[in-house]
Amino acid sequence: MQNKYKVHPLRANLLAVATALLLWTPAAPPLAALVMWVSIGWLFITALLLDFSHRRSRGGLPWQLLPGVLLIGLIASAPQRHMLLVWAWVALFMLPQPHWVATFNLSGMLLGMVLILPHLGLPAWTLMLLSLIVLCLIATARANQLTLIRGDLRRRLRLVPGVNFWTREQLLLDLKRERHRCAREAVHGELVVIRVRRRQLWPLARRLCRLLYGFENAYRVDGRTLAAILFSPSPQEGEKRRRRLAAALPDNALGRGMPLADIEFESLDLHALAETS
Repeated sequence: MQNKYKVHPLRANLLAVATALLLWTPAAPPLAALVMWVSIGWLFITALLLDFSHRRSRGGLPWQLLPGVLLIGLIASAPQRHMLLVWAWVALFMLPQPHWVATFNLSGMLLGMVLILPHLGLPAWTLMLLSLIVLCLIATARANQLTLIRGDLRRRLRLVPGVNFWTREQLLLDLKRERHRCAREAVHGELVVIRVRRRQLWPLARRLCRLLYGFENAYRVDGRTLAAILFSPSPQEGEKRRRRLAAALPDNALGRGMPLADIEFESLDLHALAETS
């Protein structure tokens, strides 16, 4: 479920690129082959260990730095053989990245163009450079758009540091976004509303968050009501999961589920929904 909902397309793309490099390796010079094997290893390991979620950000060096380094190494090891790889910079610039990483990748792209200059005529090299600049500008504009979306996500009002527990206002925003996502990905989404005693709200909120997947969120509707958006491969699996969730909560916690596809946002009243749970 988690792979299907968030990870699977990205993992498939990484494995496809790794396979393409693997088929390209046998005829490569020794130095180029070494860089290619490092690239293949990184792609395979990243694909296998991938646990992507747009809800979280990780510390450390930006991962966009390593593909740039490997791309420079591939072009520098065999410029004549790998000159077509300069077009891969366009895909790299489509990724949101810090300014210093973008500057590094821009420098790497220009270095790659300088390395392939002796193997191309000046007119062809100039046309390639101009085309590459235009495509990279378009890719950067797309990356800036994704950065704005990410910034909006980071401005969420997280109620408990380090836990996916959000406000009622964020629930209203997420309901619309996740319903569209479920329709696009053919995933069953369900809003679960849980009525608890006031003194139990925060302990049960932490327990509820521990019971959810990493890409799911819980919400505080009011002082006595919690909510969560659950995702399952099918309505039948969703019902089973809702029952397991109810069994893990105290008996005095009353819950009600509603498929996201059945929610009418124009007349949605969370407080009324909470009262009937």
